[in-house]
Amino acid sequence: MSTGSCDHTIHGAQHHNAWDNALAPALEVESGASVEFEVVDASGGQVRRDSTADDLVALDFTRVNPVTGPVSVRGARPGDVLEVEVLEFEMSDWGWTAIIPGFGLLADAFPEPWLKIWDLTPGGPTARFEDGIDIPVAPFPGTIGVAPPEPGPHSIVPPRAWGGNLDIKHLTVGTRLYLPVGVEGALFSVGDTHAAQGDGEVCGTAIESPMRVALRFRIRRDLTLARPAFETTRAAPTTGEPGAFVTTGVADDLMVASRQAVEGMIEHLGRVGGLDAASAYALASVAVDLRIHEVVDVPNWVVGAWLPNGIVRR
Repeated sequence: MSTGSCDHTIHGAQHHNAWDNALAPALEVESGASVEFEVVDASGGQVRRDSTADDLVALDFTRVNPVTGPVSVRGARPGDVLEVEVLEFEMSDWGWTAIIPGFGLLADAFPEPWLKIWDLTPGGPTARFEDGIDIPVAPFPGTIGVAPPEPGPHSIVPPRAWGGNLDIKHLTVGTRLYLPVGVEGALFSVGDTHAAQGDGEVCGTAIESPMRVALRFRIRRDLTLARPAFETTRAAPTTGEPGAFVTTGVADDLMVASRQAVEGMIEHLGRVGGLDAASAYALASVAVDLRIHEVVDVPNWVVGAWLPNGIVRR
């Protein structure tokens, strides 16, 4: 990421550990502006290159998942949609993955701490788990969102209708994330950057790594959303063709989150395809894939409904 490639820069010291619409903006920008964010790792600097599994027991959870910001986008108002285009990442050369006691999908089966420190070669296509096992590197921000309209503070750990700890691994370079705006200026923040992650993030951590991320913001008044959605250039599960539009559900029950994602897709198909609700529902059943993006950030889970590009051509 070249110096001066973005309109603005926010350093990692300008971070917070809760969603709160009373926070003063660290920066105010115009729609269309690009911002480079310096992001600290998900532990807030508590896990280091020389850390061991024993250090995990002493983690201060009030410091986890810090996000850099907030950024106020001038003119954004409740009911708008904030488009966040992912432009670029500058990775660091290390990261970590942990099993933290009491956290993760199978927390009852894995009560002991476990820690892997990764060697990440900047720009390298893979990271070595152990001999014979290499993981493709695909950086993305695990936590990305705007302030909720309800007075805070609110925990930064669970995802929400306004974004937050979505842990959607597909928010890579070229993706456009769409966030419903709940307050004046949107008050956007980002953090929890990952070098790689599987859908679900089942043990509770990805390859957690500090890095820089460049984003561009646009106010969209041609969209109406109740929850986040995104457009990706990645291959969709069904067709393997590049690109998809994805609606999400965020709830404390996977069935409810799945319903929300499908309801959002029905609305999208009505908007872009001119379909009535019944036709859109049937089309979703034969062409749309549901994916669990996150199932560990208590109490809410994230489900995506993927519509491959090329299905709707009108």
